[in-house]
Amino acid sequence: MTSRRPLIPLALAAAAAVTLGACAVMMRGRVGNRSVPEPAKTVDLNRYVGLWYEIGRYENWFERGCEAVTAEYRVRDNGAVQVINTCRAGSLNGPTKVAVGRAKVVAGSGNAKLKVSFFGPFYFGDYWVLDHDPDYAWSIVGEPSGRYLWLLSRTAEPSAETREVIDARVRELGYDMSLIRRTQH
Repeated sequence: MTSRRPLIPLALAAAAAVTLGACAVMMRGRVGNRSVPEPAKTVDLNRYVGLWYEIGRYENWFERGCEAVTAEYRVRDNGAVQVINTCRAGSLNGPTKVAVGRAKVVAGSGNAKLKVSFFGPFYFGDYWVLDHDPDYAWSIVGEPSGRYLWLLSRTAEPSAETREVIDARVRELGYDMSLIRRTQH
């Protein structure tokens, strides 16, 4: 008769590996665009700064459950950009969460690509302004993996016509619209 006890640790290790793998995939998000295009236009940072309302996004681990999301950008004297992201956790009346980060413009990108960090000096993520309204009324932001996407507007509730323009442009850029989570304000 053989003992099954040595199989128990192996089975537990396999289950842990599968669980951790699933968590890693969930944290990274689903790919909504396998061919992310380069940004379409240069960005005038002086016109881009200020307050933006997130009107939609691909859900991600660091914004899970957030509503009333805003992003405020400020250009510092040294040329760096301060980023202040705010949301209401869980509902429109939930507690306010604030994350302050910094960004630096990628040289040669026409100010359309930035490296942003909310986690200290060792990790900078990509932030690409893929397209924006000529008057900076809306902006579409992504990054090269196609896992993250943000739809931004200068107003919390843009008109139906403006939403149609943004959505059409998102589709033209190759993004899966079914993955977009609309942000409540």
